[in-house]
Amino acid sequence: MRKIILLFLIIVSIKLSAQEVNVIPQPVELRPGTFPTSKFRINKSTTILVTDSAAINAANFLKDYITRYYNLNLKISSNTKDIKGNTITLVLSDQLYKNPDKYFVSVLASTINAGASSEQGLFYAVQTIIQLLSSNTNSELIIPSVDIIDYPRFAYRGMHLDVSRHFFDVAFVKQYIDYLALHKMNYFHWHLTDDHGWRIEIKRYPKLTEIGAWRNGSIIGLWPGKGNENIKYQVLPTEVKIMPKDAVIKTDGVKHGGYYTQEQIKDVIDYAAKRYITIIPEIEMPAHSMALLAAYPELGTEPDKKYEVAQTWGMMNKYNNVLQASDTTFKFLENVLTEVMDLFPSPYIHIGGDEASKIWWKRSAVSQQFMKMNGLKNESELQSYFIRRMEKFVNSKGKTIIGWNEILQGGLAPNAIVMSWQGEKGAIEAAKQSHKAIMTPENKMYFNHGQFVKEDSLTASTPSSLYDVYNYEPVPAQLNSEQAKYIWGGQGCLWSEYVSNPAKVQYQLFPRLDALSEILWSPKEKRNYPDFQKRLRAQFKRYDLMGINYSKRYLEN
Repeated sequence: MRKIILLFLIIVSIKLSAQEVNVIPQPVELRPGTFPTSKFRINKSTTILVTDSAAINAANFLKDYITRYYNLNLKISSNTKDIKGNTITLVLSDQLYKNPDKYFVSVLASTINAGASSEQGLFYAVQTIIQLLSSNTNSELIIPSVDIIDYPRFAYRGMHLDVSRHFFDVAFVKQYIDYLALHKMNYFHWHLTDDHGWRIEIKRYPKLTEIGAWRNGSIIGLWPGKGNENIKYQVLPTEVKIMPKDAVIKTDGVKHGGYYTQEQIKDVIDYAAKRYITIIPEIEMPAHSMALLAAYPELGTEPDKKYEVAQTWGMMNKYNNVLQASDTTFKFLENVLTEVMDLFPSPYIHIGGDEASKIWWKRSAVSQQFMKMNGLKNESELQSYFIRRMEKFVNSKGKTIIGWNEILQGGLAPNAIVMSWQGEKGAIEAAKQSHKAIMTPENKMYFNHGQFVKEDSLTASTPSSLYDVYNYEPVPAQLNSEQAKYIWGGQGCLWSEYVSNPAKVQYQLFPRLDALSEILWSPKEKRNYPDFQKRLRAQFKRYDLMGINYSKRYLEN
């Protein structure tokens, strides 16, 4: 008898595999349903049944997805008397799980039951149901009988988009947020300001968008750009030499820019909230500020200089993109951040803090006097003072700062969260100081890097392959179990120097976003690259259905 049962389970397992239950990220538990040969059929008589009005958002998302891609307009109801056919039942009960992100999905012949103790948990269940749907719109929508119990490994699962180097409109930003939602990501890091463009309306300082949102051209090709090959830079302890001295950077001469009004930003925030994604805005300081300085040059260390919005890529500290350390600057930034924090309900504000060259503070008599007045021994301590002072202000508004790992220089601000991009050293140091850290090492998590050794178009630096992303472990081996608790999660970054349109964003993002989602959501012990590749083939069909661009090289083997 036992042999018969074992054989039956093997057959069921094979049958389940054959019906292509391919979910990314991999669920914690996925097994054949109570009646393994049963199938749930979605048709025009299917009703989405909600047991609580708070489940309506998840129900609407599922309904809209099925309408858009399968041309089936399902009814949503909270009344069982309205039911004429089978049901997709969405259960919301705080008695289900203590973990608000945990959910279950159970597929039977007459019903799909999905439940969680929170709205976001139920939303994650809906994302899994969507991935159980066939991508073939010409056949009957059939879902095999499965039972799934699932919850994330990390609390922070983020993706970044740089809209400064190249601007992307509201419609595409919403699309980008949908991509994150499909992969159960919960944080969107919106890089809104940099040397190459200021993208957020600040009503108190209109020149930030009147002047700072626009540049007069962009270099052609990879840095240093076509026609700029003979320009040389020599970075010395107290100066930067540019040779020839009168060098003019050649660009395409095409004006580029744009910005988001505060009303548009509110709209995007609301859109993300309905997908249980928190938007973290980034306002760069004290460096990466050429767009700001083009608008308000009096805030620079060379106030008489004609600052321009940057037209070339690379580290713009060669051209002095650093804010002057002064009470005037701090008041300006406080006013900016006040408007930003009033807009964004996120408890976190990213203030950059990276790649600030100390040369310009060394050369500034005002900065040196400021250091003397505040008992600061060197420019690294000035950097720390800058971040700590801004943190104190942000904390006074009930929010927490996030900064790139350079905020560790000169001493870490008391409550700051470190985003570690220059390898893992910054995160290790932060965790050992009992500070939260987010892992985004450039060599693995920067999706503006190519996916292949030879790419189809311009990309940054050395490749970050799908295999490398998938096999990245966010918790550094150097940390003990107590320190490891401070690794909050991880994030992919997409910088846009060489990414100027939505199709290129998609190409750079997919399928590495799939790999990222799995290392941040799924249990470490379930990671299996060959199995991931198998499930990815089903995901590619879904991307075809959704009109998403990705490299077809992944389909060759």
